[in-house]
Amino acid sequence: MAESDSELDSLVRKRIRALRLAQGWSLEELAGRARLSQSTLSRIENGQRRLTLDGLVTLARALDTTLDQLVETAADDVVISPAIDASRGQMRWPVRADPGVSVVRRRMTGPPPESASGLRAHPGREWFVVLSGTAVLLLGNRRFRVETHQAAEFPTMLPHAIGAEGGPCEVLGIFDRDARRGHQRGEEAEGAAR
Repeated sequence: MAESDSELDSLVRKRIRALRLAQGWSLEELAGRARLSQSTLSRIENGQRRLTLDGLVTLARALDTTLDQLVETAADDVVISPAIDASRGQMRWPVRADPGVSVVRRRMTGPPPESASGLRAHPGREWFVVLSGTAVLLLGNRRFRVETHQAAEFPTMLPHAIGAEGGPCEVLGIFDRDARRGHQRGEEAEGAAR
């Protein structure tokens, strides 16, 4: 077995044990759920029994996870550098999530646009929480102050914009697939207008 195969083997075994313990299950409980003997499960966790695809599928189901999640390896790009958009006063740190959802951490330094022409509307739904500072959400003709640790959720069909008030603010935003597409199209249009 190659070194990387042996590392993956060890990682999967540790993950099985960690998931079992996180559920608060004994060897006996997980073995019962997976329809394995307790000694077989113990040997799997301790590296004394070969891992098989069928066995991993069974254990993944019993642990309420997927085979992909059980055997995924660590990504090389663990540390993510921000993408800086100086013209908008934003820094973005993309986070991997479900294919239909985007999670973005943004640092904003300027207020939202003052004119209605700076507001965007598009299909979708958006949610954000303020990590630090104070955010201003313009939503239609309404203005909301969103303080640190507060969150906001809204349909993106309402014309909207977000900015900072009284200094920089950081927000963590979650966009559904449609909202993400709407923001990407809006950014492309802004870039072309410059």
